[in-house]
Amino acid sequence: MSKNISVYGIMPSETQLASCLNRLRGAGFRPEDVSILMPENLGNKDFAHEQSSKAPEGAATGGLAGGVLGGALGWLVGVGALAVPGLGPFIAAGPIMAMLAGAGAGAAVGGVAGGLIGLGLPEYEAKRYEGRIKKGGILLSVHCDNSEWASKAEDILLASGAEDTSKTGEASADYAETDKPVRR
Repeated sequence: MSKNISVYGIMPSETQLASCLNRLRGAGFRPEDVSILMPENLGNKDFAHEQSSKAPEGAATGGLAGGVLGGALGWLVGVGALAVPGLGPFIAAGPIMAMLAGAGAGAAVGGVAGGLIGLGLPEYEAKRYEGRIKKGGILLSVHCDNSEWASKAEDILLASGAEDTSKTGEASADYAETDKPVRR
């Protein structure tokens, strides 16, 4: 069994993020394996959601999103808003949303970096990504089942303009081996 790998990168703009999400979808990546994290002030012009909303279901996302990024975000699972203590509101989707919103995320103590460390990123990378997000960058991560898919994800991120890309191994898979769809 291969070790699972996550590929991370900072997207400098919403247009590049939308392009990357569309490329990932076209390459056969599953929406539940893709996460984004961006300051809410970047995306609030593209969302018409209530500020009290914590985690709208993926099915409702299409009705919440609009603009350039809307269609691409509609593909993701669990797009919603969350507040990170000391840092403010963020828009998140995918596994990173659950990690940061969960009680064990460490977000209350360590901000975004604490949550990213909980996802398996080394501390120095997590802190670097937190700094880039604070300056308006958009964090995109892709969970991959093996090194072949990780290379494909990294190529797509780089072709879409991602900066500060990295790969990190994960301790365990989200699905049992028998539950994984066959990828071609």
